[in-house]
Amino acid sequence: MSILVNKDSRVIVQGITGSEGTFHASQMLDYGTRIVAGVTPGKGGQMALDGQIPVFDTVEEARTKTQADVSIIFVPPAFAADAIIEAAYAGIGLVVCITEGIPIHDMVRVKRIIDMEGTRLVGPNCPGIITVDECKLGIMPGFITRKGSVGVVSKSGTLTYEAIGQLVSAGLGQTTAIGIGGDPIIGTSMKDVLQLFEADPETEGVVIIGEIGGQMEIEAARWAQKNMSKPIVGFIAGQTAPPGRRMGHAGAIVSGGDDTAEAKMRILGECGIAVCESVATIGETMKRMLKA
Repeated sequence: MSILVNKDSRVIVQGITGSEGTFHASQMLDYGTRIVAGVTPGKGGQMALDGQIPVFDTVEEARTKTQADVSIIFVPPAFAADAIIEAAYAGIGLVVCITEGIPIHDMVRVKRIIDMEGTRLVGPNCPGIITVDECKLGIMPGFITRKGSVGVVSKSGTLTYEAIGQLVSAGLGQTTAIGIGGDPIIGTSMKDVLQLFEADPETEGVVIIGEIGGQMEIEAARWAQKNMSKPIVGFIAGQTAPPGRRMGHAGAIVSGGDDTAEAKMRILGECGIAVCESVATIGETMKRMLKA
């Protein structure tokens, strides 16, 4: 099994005719992702990806014609919020938004609508999802992964790749890896993903990668302490970040209290999570936890 996507997921690519959409959709298709349609307003009737994928003007038309259940968005920031909302109104159950730089006030509107429509959003400003050897949605490099039993959830794209690399070096593969994004308002939280991994019988352990700012990692850790039966290995980025300065993601800013890296690492440890001081020890730590 896996979480969120698998080999049967039927995928729409919003923005498929743009340079980013074309490039990454080609990579996704090569990986084995079942892309059934693209959407670009005004270009309906065309064929994308060397004539392999039909293009529609609207998500609703694409979903009706192809029975798609997932959409991935490669749309510029000014139009990305409306693209998410369009997918939600069309009845798409899972939307993954790669776009960086969506204004916060736009995301407030998006969050309200997707909650009303029952659509799960991953992102924005995220690398996407990969269920190993089945489905790749986004910009994660598929060749670094290996099929296995460890789930990965991260706020950081590059650290997701590093964690996967460390797991593979330790002889461990992955079920699904998901980058949830680091913006102040995102669709799917770390706790949401832990709930999904806990329910997945093929996932035997989970790696979580957080960062300074906010309370998401703490909320996830406290939920896991009471509800999670599987071992968790954690890493918090930003251990040397100065207070009050944004580092990397828009949500990564420390205001004081328990949103510092030190405080989060302490709380994760108190909740039974094996906390790594360095990302380089994630693989061996998880290997040891799974053997315990």
